[in-house]
Amino acid sequence: MVTAETRARGEPAAPRRRTLSNLAPLLLALRVLVARAAEGLGVLAAVATFVFLAVRLLPGDPAALVLGDQATLAERAALRQRLQLDLPLWVQYARMFPRLLTGSGESLRHPGHSAGELVGAALGPTAALACTAVAVGAVAGSGLALLAVGPWLGTRRRWIERGASAVAATPLLAFAPVATYALAARLRVVPLPGDPDAGAAGLLFGAGLLALPLAAHVARVGRVALEAVRSAPFLTVARAKGGSTARVWLLHALPPAAAPILTVVGAQLGALLGGAVVLERLFERPGLGSLVLSAYASRDLPVLELAIVASGALFVAVQMATAALVAAVDPRAR
Repeated sequence: MVTAETRARGEPAAPRRRTLSNLAPLLLALRVLVARAAEGLGVLAAVATFVFLAVRLLPGDPAALVLGDQATLAERAALRQRLQLDLPLWVQYARMFPRLLTGSGESLRHPGHSAGELVGAALGPTAALACTAVAVGAVAGSGLALLAVGPWLGTRRRWIERGASAVAATPLLAFAPVATYALAARLRVVPLPGDPDAGAAGLLFGAGLLALPLAAHVARVGRVALEAVRSAPFLTVARAKGGSTARVWLLHALPPAAAPILTVVGAQLGALLGGAVVLERLFERPGLGSLVLSAYASRDLPVLELAIVASGALFVAVQMATAALVAAVDPRAR
């Protein structure tokens, strides 16, 4: 707001308006993030409700499944009381949310350890694997899209589109064991993804396997988005100013294509997290995938409920971050 004193001194108000204009994308991204957070809480509540009902309303006594057929009625009653299964259903449901938020509830398979401890220990490796796969897939896919559109490969560019289509249609279980056998077991150029001593190299190799389908989808969508801006006037101006080919495509053509790329990354997150579960089980890597399967096999109900909700929370968190980035770079998404 321009005051009388400001007008008297002749000071312009343009810098303040420019500052607010520069903050507008950040404020809009924050608004989208808040809206997504509200939606995410609803999704997590729905996931928790589904798990709650699946455990308690499906046929079979959970206590009998945990203890086996040889357990006495007294042992089953004691376990039902410990799991609060003897309370009315609405009371169990009301008590579930505080228990999930605090991570309380002792593991049945690992006595002396709470569900929060086990899930917290497994969440880190899964988050590292998923986030690394997202980064690798987005960068590799964007690079392939640039090669498929740019002038570097000439007529050989069509092989990138064909290869991306083939990889996108191939299940993870089809190529991950073959690639691991060839690269880790035979050639020994990379460590086994499940080796505890593999460190960052094992994480990067596992994330690379998980990122291949994502990179293929990003390459296909990015190629179309880059083709749409190939003849744009701003690229002609950038070339006229003497910009190199790499500079024109990387700094001027790629940013307008970022929104479709981020959108496809967000759309593929569900499949990526599902692939992380498969990869962890396939290579015996620690993480939420292995924890969910082991908790289900042993009917460790406190751990099973919290692990599934934590997996949903990880998915929602990355979706929120992706939506905020899309809103920041693409005005149409605001």
